Amino acid sequence: MRTDKDLLIKGLKHIGYTVGLMFLAPIVLYQAFKNEGHPFFWPVAIVGFMLAILAVGMGFYAIKIIMDALFNKNSS
Repeated sequence: MRTDKDLLIKGLKHIGYTVGLMFLAPIVLYQAFKNEGHPFFWPVAIVGFMLAILAVGMGFYAIKIIMDALFNKNSS
């Protein structure tokens, strides 16, 4: 059983994107809740929540890609 190196690299890239989103989402949410009286509170809060949901989804997707690479699951 061999590891698909190309798929593993793709999974590691997705992990990197996920880590970036995991730092970006709390920063955006903090800025939104720090300025609750500002007119852009709701748009910034919605963007922050969407980034947080995207981080969780990308995390699951990245783990799926890495597991497929390690256990040789073919897409075809």
